Amino acid sequence: MRRITLRGLMARKLRLALTGLAIVLGVTFVTGTLVLGDTLNRTFDNVVGTAYQHVSFQIRGKDAFNDNPATDNSTADRKPVTQSLVASVSRVPGVSDAFGSVSGYAQFMTRSGNAIGKGGGSTLGFGFDPNPQLSPYRLVAGHAPTTADDVVMDKATATKYHFALGDRVLVNLPNRPETFTISGLVTFGSDDNLAGVTLAGFDSTTAQALFNSRGHYDTISVLAAHGANTVKLQRALAAILPAGVEVVSGQTVASELSSAINNELSFISTALLIFAFIALLVGGFTIFNTFSITVGQRTRELALLRVVGASRRQLFRSVLAEAAVTGLTASLIGLGLGVAAALGLRALLKAFGIVLPSAPLVFEARTAVVAIAVGVGVTLLSAIVPARRAVRIAPVAALVEQREEQGSAVRRRTVVRGTIFGVGGIVLVLVGMSRASIGLVGIGALAILIATGLLSPLLAGPLSGVLGRPLVGMLGVPGRLGRENSTRNPRRTAQTAAALMVGLSLVSTIAVLGASLSASAKTSVDSAVSADYIVTGQGGFSKSVVPAVSRLPGVRTTTVVYRGQFEVGRSLSTLTAATPADLASTVRLHMTAGSGAPAMAAGELLVDTTTATKDHVHVGSTVPVTFAQTGSATMTVGGIFKSNPLLGSYVTGDDFFLSHFDDPLPVAVLLSTAPGHGLNSALNAALVPYANVGVKTRAQFEASQQASVNQLLGLVYVLLALAILIALIGMVNTLVLSVFERTREIGLLRAVGMKRRQVRAMIRSEAVIVGLLGGVLGIVRGTALGAALAYALRNNGVTTVSVPVASLIAFVVLSAALGLAAATWPARRAASLDVLAAIAAE
Repeated sequence: MRRITLRGLMARKLRLALTGLAIVLGVTFVTGTLVLGDTLNRTFDNVVGTAYQHVSFQIRGKDAFNDNPATDNSTADRKPVTQSLVASVSRVPGVSDAFGSVSGYAQFMTRSGNAIGKGGGSTLGFGFDPNPQLSPYRLVAGHAPTTADDVVMDKATATKYHFALGDRVLVNLPNRPETFTISGLVTFGSDDNLAGVTLAGFDSTTAQALFNSRGHYDTISVLAAHGANTVKLQRALAAILPAGVEVVSGQTVASELSSAINNELSFISTALLIFAFIALLVGGFTIFNTFSITVGQRTRELALLRVVGASRRQLFRSVLAEAAVTGLTASLIGLGLGVAAALGLRALLKAFGIVLPSAPLVFEARTAVVAIAVGVGVTLLSAIVPARRAVRIAPVAALVEQREEQGSAVRRRTVVRGTIFGVGGIVLVLVGMSRASIGLVGIGALAILIATGLLSPLLAGPLSGVLGRPLVGMLGVPGRLGRENSTRNPRRTAQTAAALMVGLSLVSTIAVLGASLSASAKTSVDSAVSADYIVTGQGGFSKSVVPAVSRLPGVRTTTVVYRGQFEVGRSLSTLTAATPADLASTVRLHMTAGSGAPAMAAGELLVDTTTATKDHVHVGSTVPVTFAQTGSATMTVGGIFKSNPLLGSYVTGDDFFLSHFDDPLPVAVLLSTAPGHGLNSALNAALVPYANVGVKTRAQFEASQQASVNQLLGLVYVLLALAILIALIGMVNTLVLSVFERTREIGLLRAVGMKRRQVRAMIRSEAVIVGLLGGVLGIVRGTALGAALAYALRNNGVTTVSVPVASLIAFVVLSAALGLAAATWPARRAASLDVLAAIAAE
């Protein structure tokens, strides 16, 4: 049986190669994703480890939310430490040096006045420590900042934007923009910057003034003397620290920062793996179809093996052995191509604005194990059902020519199972929609997918007849024969269309979900904001922006918006603050209970209706809260409001907010203007020094929100294109097998006068029908699922369910085009058959 299996593989090299190609693409994607993820993790681990390799200890305020599992130690909110503590630490025996540092928002500007970086956390200013053993920043050119006019710039920014030592550079800061002279270039450890974050270093005294940190530091770095007992030294340092301050090792700091960076980037690997497994799922359909058709075509061969003594177990193992060899070979090829795929994925992400550091690729042994296991596993699972069919072939089938037919009992069982899955899936989707549960909707969608697969052969016959009717009028006899071929074996037609159906179902789901997000972005802005102009900057901007825009002639009211983390009960949440005065002229705050602006002005908490229902709070409730800078307190709920995407779940007045947060930056300024005053030119002129800040009318702000959604959708469509490509390969494979199965039939048609071009037209029309079948079923299912998901996300900002009719029509046309493309080679192969040899074929 082993020899027979190997000979069978060699005799069917072409079809197995096409089958394996689907697995090659899926495994390549998986391998590339794992290699890219491991490369990023290793790169940042090395960079951070190098940066902190000489730091013995770091003294810092304790994390205000350290008992909350949602907090991240590296970016936790901490109280600053007093400046005088540096002197106390320096006097501890065993301490060689101690340096207090502060950090804050500092964004470089290009010579042409454009902002560098995205603002907020991607632009870091800090007090530069000239001691290379304590500082994670390495001076690679020039000298350290020594005056209030000096700044050091990260090497990556200087190289990219052509800055040199001695150049003047404008820097946006928390209070106002200022111009400095570049005195030196620095790296973070061995990297030219910190994971894409720009670095602006000032002398310590200047940094404290710029970041409003006079009299205190964010952290104190400690260098132990040579030969000092670090365990005893850490205890001695802890003994002199006041309450609320802790001492941790430099290795702890490095590990926390490395973990935070890797967690921030883990979403990239997770998202790419999801798309890789989608591609493998579609590839599984291709394998299933190939082996199912192959087993059907080998009925007499397998029956003869039974006659000469082969057991059911041997036949089962033979079919699975073919699958295992195919899967292993394809997986090894995909594993090799995966290294190149990692480079391609990095380039793709860069094209969509996600910049990752360049570093040598890391190939872990785990990657090879996972890739091969996934590739072989998917192949074997896809081949189990065809293998079971093979062992049920009776020996008598060797004596007569018979076609594989599906008995009435089997059809009844299929209908029952499909109905059970379908009804169960619909119920789960409806329940998930009513409860706003994405999980239930997802499980229901999977059940509906299984139901569609089981019931599609029942729909394939009549639906193919309807879809093929126009081709009869267009192509005549070839179109009619293609239509009859697609309806003659509905199960094979459904199997051929299955992979494309899954692919276009996912594409349609994303299209509906994306259209709903885009429409919701527009309606959300309309329902949340009544301001005429919206001033924003990513991650926050200089406080001097507020007076710069509010004093312009024609500005009637100004609302400043802040955001910060706080703890409500045991939940870490975001608190939004806004100026209560004249709030109604800039924000649409729909209250369902209590008061709005008066409660905010009194320092009370406003809660949105969804959160109030979930947490069982009402007007007058007292809720425990914790702030990083001021500690634990209580707040009274002063009002309940309808969901507002600008404000979030918790809102208070800006005076209360500023008293509990340490020098926060505004995240938005909302302006209402007097009737007839257009301020576009005046606002743009006032914001010239703040190139990281943008001003938009309400309509422009809506358009920008929609543009962000569309950019994300573009990346998703590109990644889903791999699944469509695999579906196309599956269609080619099945059509080739169909031509092989109908060799004698095609020969007879040629003998009675059918021309080569008519044969090609017949195969192409059949393929177009199959493509349309998969497209229509997939698009209908995907549209329903997308609408269900959008509705289930109604509590997460999706306020409108929108169906992009034009896009869905384009997908139908695409499905026909894919069918036509898939038929190109099989049609040529059919037309080139030798007539006499085809007639004589068994």
